[in-house]
Amino acid sequence: MTTFNQLQLVLFDANDIPGLIALSDSVGWDYDEFEIRTVMMSGKIFGHKNAEGKIVSSAAIITYDSNLASIGMVIVHENYRGLGLGKLATQKCIESVSEHTAIMLVATKNGEPLYKKMGFTTVDYVHKYLTDNYVGAHNLTSNEYTIEDFTEQDFADIVSLDAAAFGDKRSNFLRNRIKQSKHCIVVKDHHANIIGFGLSILGPINLILGPIIAPDSKTASLIINILAKDHNGKFRIDIPSGHVEFIKWVEQSGFTEANTPPVMILHAEKMPIRNNTLYAIAAQIFG
Repeated sequence: MTTFNQLQLVLFDANDIPGLIALSDSVGWDYDEFEIRTVMMSGKIFGHKNAEGKIVSSAAIITYDSNLASIGMVIVHENYRGLGLGKLATQKCIESVSEHTAIMLVATKNGEPLYKKMGFTTVDYVHKYLTDNYVGAHNLTSNEYTIEDFTEQDFADIVSLDAAAFGDKRSNFLRNRIKQSKHCIVVKDHHANIIGFGLSILGPINLILGPIIAPDSKTASLIINILAKDHNGKFRIDIPSGHVEFIKWVEQSGFTEANTPPVMILHAEKMPIRNNTLYAIAAQIFG
């Protein structure tokens, strides 16, 4: 029987990536080396190791530029459940930032009761969509905008657009995520002003589409088409609530809703102010 004195709560580093991948695999999640490196470069991962040095729990916190952070990657190996390890690792994440920092997370069904006990409240929902048969209109075009590959000179404008859409600046995370991305594109108007952007991340199972920032659902659809056109495998997109027209288009394009997990927050009564241009989040861990 495992006891607490056989377990050590630690801050993980790059040497722990193989063990974190193994922990993710043990619960059927698909974190790979590239995703975990982006998490580590954008925040911190805490968790437990047993007496043999095997990683048996994890929780990550991503800190953004002002007063917002996001928790995710809360995993406990099935052989070590019932010991409160998930709560302890999550609490360590909370304690690593100021009490004035609002902390958000997208809860799993199993995790939601725990987070409620820890003081998190539900403020929104995310719609998780999957497909292995994307049938979007690949010839969907627009005469109003041009879509170009991202260049470094676009970065400051992307950070500003994302801040207005997400509710906080997250320059460090975006730089890391763009480096990880398979494709990053920007949408420009006739005056060469950037009005939207999108990223695709190639994971071990899915091509993840997000974040997608756009002035309207048609432009968001254009971005999806460009990012999806050369991929023949599985796709995933996580859509914040409120985008009824865009969700209808996504479903017509072959996606099926897998679940609708709650967005929860601590140290705040509601989400930061957003301008309704966030059509897909980066991933549930990043909020």
